[in-house]
Amino acid sequence: MNPSQKQTPAVLLLEDGTVHYGQAFGKRGTACGEICFNTGMTGYQEVFTDPSYFGQIVIMNSVHIGNYGVKDEDIESDSVKIKGLIGRNLEELYSRKLAQGSLEEYLIKNNIVCIEDVDTRALVTHVRQKGAMNCIISSEITDVEALKKELAKAPPMAGLELASEVSTKTAYTKGNEKSDIRIAVLDYGTKQHILECMVERGAYVKVFPAKSSLKELKTFNPNGYFISNGPGDPASMDYAVETVKEVLKENKPVFGICLGHQLLALANGINTFKMHHGHRGLNHPVKNLITGKCEITTQNHGFGVDPEEVKKSKNVEVTHVNLNDQSIEGIRLKDKPAFSVQYHPESTPGPHDSRYLFDEFINLIKKHS
Repeated sequence: MNPSQKQTPAVLLLEDGTVHYGQAFGKRGTACGEICFNTGMTGYQEVFTDPSYFGQIVIMNSVHIGNYGVKDEDIESDSVKIKGLIGRNLEELYSRKLAQGSLEEYLIKNNIVCIEDVDTRALVTHVRQKGAMNCIISSEITDVEALKKELAKAPPMAGLELASEVSTKTAYTKGNEKSDIRIAVLDYGTKQHILECMVERGAYVKVFPAKSSLKELKTFNPNGYFISNGPGDPASMDYAVETVKEVLKENKPVFGICLGHQLLALANGINTFKMHHGHRGLNHPVKNLITGKCEITTQNHGFGVDPEEVKKSKNVEVTHVNLNDQSIEGIRLKDKPAFSVQYHPESTPGPHDSRYLFDEFINLIKKHS
């Protein structure tokens, strides 16, 4: 960190009135969003570029963030998607031969306002107890009363439709166009490593904008459909729920991840809900109820599927549960070749315990082709 940056104070204000003082990092300015925390010790660039974090200010709970710099191969989208960053030690200096630059240079280039020198462990404990809420970071406004007025303008995350804001504007393809495995991707904020996991298994994928119709998807002549992850409240996405319902009528294999999991549930009459503080990190234990095996998973979600409604459903069964809180982590339909998980099996940077799910999806497509 250069000396001049250390001299710039920054303020963090939470919706409940909690105030933290620290130092500026990244772009000087002001940022509002829903506060959330990630417990991963690595993978910060993947986190910052994950479209599912759009609209959120992220606390990185690990003490040192930025110490291995940044590089192009670690991105999940074309830009940083978080609204702001909170850290204990955000590092300008880095040590990695493959790195192409520092974290601070990267965040300045992407116009991300940050605050460091914050007791992130105390802050995470507070969020765990009080729940997710909006917050504001500023290195240009230091008056708390003025910050309260700015924060009051920010909308709550519940009810926000954000997927169409981060979705691709035009369709694009990846993989070998001669492949017999053709997957239409409904892009609500997909991560690039998810697409790569399918391409690596021989698939040819076409990624469609969020509000594409089934008719548009069928022009690709797919033999499988993928419902992507993404930001915002799934209950606000009526257009997506209707599309998923129509996709299911095709009786072709369907795989959903995270937001896609929630949309699959909604398409089958199962409601979603806003979680107290969500699941975000690289270390969440999940049990596969089909095999009896456990896996360590990567997660990033603030909404979940109603467990009681899943249990009452006649055509949906639970396949995975979270071993920390018993929340629903996976479902499959009894009458359709469709399944989904709440977590992220592409797991970048890791662990890769759950990548077998991509194999299952590809095998399901081959079976039904």
